[in-house]
Amino acid sequence: MVLVLTLLSHGCPTQAIVAAFRLDERTVAQWLVRAGQQCQRVHEHLVEQGQVDLRHVQADELWVKQVGGKVWMALALAVPTRLWLGGVISRHRDLPLITRLVERVRACAATPAILVCVDGLASYVTACWKVFRQPIRTGRRGRPRLVLPDGFQFAQVIKHAAKRHVVGVTRRVLHGTLAGIEAVLTATGTGTVINTAYIERLNATFRAHLAPLTRRGRAIARTEAALTAGMWLVGTAYNFCWPHDSLRRLAPPGTAPTWQARTPAMAAGLADHPWTIDELLRFQIPLPRWVPPKRRGRPPKHPPLEAAA
Repeated sequence: MVLVLTLLSHGCPTQAIVAAFRLDERTVAQWLVRAGQQCQRVHEHLVEQGQVDLRHVQADELWVKQVGGKVWMALALAVPTRLWLGGVISRHRDLPLITRLVERVRACAATPAILVCVDGLASYVTACWKVFRQPIRTGRRGRPRLVLPDGFQFAQVIKHAAKRHVVGVTRRVLHGTLAGIEAVLTATGTGTVINTAYIERLNATFRAHLAPLTRRGRAIARTEAALTAGMWLVGTAYNFCWPHDSLRRLAPPGTAPTWQARTPAMAAGLADHPWTIDELLRFQIPLPRWVPPKRRGRPPKHPPLEAAA
């Protein structure tokens, strides 16, 4: 099972696995769905706990071929650590899709003082305003005014295309200042101008490691559940299992090898070593804290024996 899921996370089509291992296609699909559910639980337990210093976030969406049509997959990335912050799949590229993605980003952030760079889709503006704004308490009666927190900055990169070629780029600052955005870019080492290059590179990684996302390929997704499971498997393996070349560090003097490989989870302080797929699938999610059920009906006429004693 671990070998099959490793191949799936590296872009091997299901048909090739069925032919090589003589497995039933439904068995492979069931393994993928169960692995995707496990990876989603791991991501929500370790990443979406409001403890990651994001600083600079980029988001984008890509369309995916599916039997009978296409769906949209929206992804988000913390640029300084290359940490994948989650993804959402929907049949429509609309405000609910972007809102669910921004909510996942907010669940990961330790502080709302971040820079968000996206494309020209107008839904990002509404979703960020809806999710990140905070109430201003003045002590007066009535509903408090909602404003974006200090340090939150928002910028867009709008590409103008003609005949499927980019002929121009417009960069807009929608919240914050250009000087503040450039300061964040310089401090994080993620460029000198407003860009979405890192999330586009992540899109290419997903297309290379998830067979249904391959352009002009025939291994299209049959169900949305299988596509969602594949997204969580690839994204969580990217975070915890695959070292990133741009994150490596020099090892202490006198030790070998010279460079120390790091995964995005290690760069974000969520792991201390690169995981294997087997470790990822065997990770134990602690059970939620037990909450006593709410008592219904009339209260008892006589106090409990412990209270009486």
